[in-house]
Amino acid sequence: MAWGRSSIPKPPSPPKSALSKLLPLFILFVVLGGFAFVGYHVYLVVCNVQTATNEKMEKKNVVFTKDGVKVGVKERSNEHYVDKTQSFMVKAWNLSTWPEYKSKLWNKDAPINQVESRKPFSRHSSSTSTK
Repeated sequence: MAWGRSSIPKPPSPPKSALSKLLPLFILFVVLGGFAFVGYHVYLVVCNVQTATNEKMEKKNVVFTKDGVKVGVKERSNEHYVDKTQSFMVKAWNLSTWPEYKSKLWNKDAPINQVESRKPFSRHSSSTSTK
């Protein structure tokens, strides 16, 4: 019959070999293994960067905790603070010498420049000004 089913049955397909059955599974495992390899190395790099960053930040008194970031203040001993302050005062004292300066409080032997007294206002000088 031309329009209906043929009465001759199709021959059965040949059986699949074990390799053709397992090939897609093998390809899946290779792809998953590749992703796992790349993911593991990304994880290692992130952990190394985190460790290095934590160490550098701890040197600067910044600590990361679960609650957030804690910033510490470097402690200075009172002796260290006094030494720094004293050294700045000594430097300022040594740099503050003016050779021409004559003080009213010390060096009284040197002559002191007296300020001239102010001359009184004269109406004559203001009325003759030119405009």
